Amino acid sequence: MDTFALKTESDVVKDEGKNRFSRDEDVLASGSGVVVIGTVLGRVTTTGKFKPLAPAASDGTQTAAAIILQNADATSADKIVVNLKRRAQVVLQALVWPVGINATQRAAALASLEAQGIVARNGV
Repeated sequence: MDTFALKTESDVVKDEGKNRFSRDEDVLASGSGVVVIGTVLGRVTTTGKFKPLAPAASDGTQTAAAIILQNADATSADKIVVNLKRRAQVVLQALVWPVGINATQRAAALASLEAQGIVARNGV
């Protein structure tokens, strides 16, 4: 029998701004599917809604803009979610990346997050 533990926000976030300063409620765009906690998100330029990071896209989601802090199903409708968007320290190993992301794309995403004050560290 397989045993596993569900990931919680404390598995991802190790430090953040006081009084939830680092978090915002945002819209996860319909069509994003089931998104798990710790997934790196991009923001659609035209709508301001968030979707999982898509390095090959050209709609804004190619740039990392947030990390989702809950599990959400936006398969067929927009969903209000809590995202980490500024001044925080996160566990690098807890981040969820798109399938097929390469080292260059991942480095660019981490740099984009760091520009927002979100620093990813190994095993924090």
